[in-house]
Amino acid sequence: MTAKRINREDILGLEEYRSLRAEMRAEIVEVKRDRRVPIGPDATFYFESYQTMWWQIHEMLFIEKGGEEQISDELTAYNPLVPQGRELVATLMFEVDDPGRRKLLLSELGGVEETCVLAIADQEIFAEAEDDVDRTTSDGKASSVQFIHFPLTDAQAAAFKREGAQITLGIKHPNYGHMATLPERVRIALAADLD
Repeated sequence: MTAKRINREDILGLEEYRSLRAEMRAEIVEVKRDRRVPIGPDATFYFESYQTMWWQIHEMLFIEKGGEEQISDELTAYNPLVPQGRELVATLMFEVDDPGRRKLLLSELGGVEETCVLAIADQEIFAEAEDDVDRTTSDGKASSVQFIHFPLTDAQAAAFKREGAQITLGIKHPNYGHMATLPERVRIALAADLD
């Protein structure tokens, strides 16, 4: 069973983390490789896990050095992104280097978080956006970073875990309609998030 919450006792001291950081970075690069799915020319889903969020918290603490108060804040911010057994959780990023092109794209993607879909066989599961803040402004501009959950039923989770299952991930926004089939190595990695 996958750990579902990062607790204060899971957090290493700054010096201990510093001594392990290079080794941990190599490990997390391998983990993330099998949890990354590009969709179209500008979007990438990064599927999160206990391990990716544990790493993210430690990196924030290492960079910002905010002490005990920061630990509590980081746990509050990142624990909602740890999958809870019947869901997949992703950070969706629109990665456009050119500032003008990025501004134009995001200005046309309001509500994009509501159009993300995971298809397992003939069933579509639409994403539920993390509700910590509204990531689409009142004028219809989307944030370049979206946090989304795909809640699965028991039957959908079982179908997802089936070896060789065809899983499609997509965005059905009228201004950004793209899909991709999950490679088997990604399906296997994400299946571990499901109880």
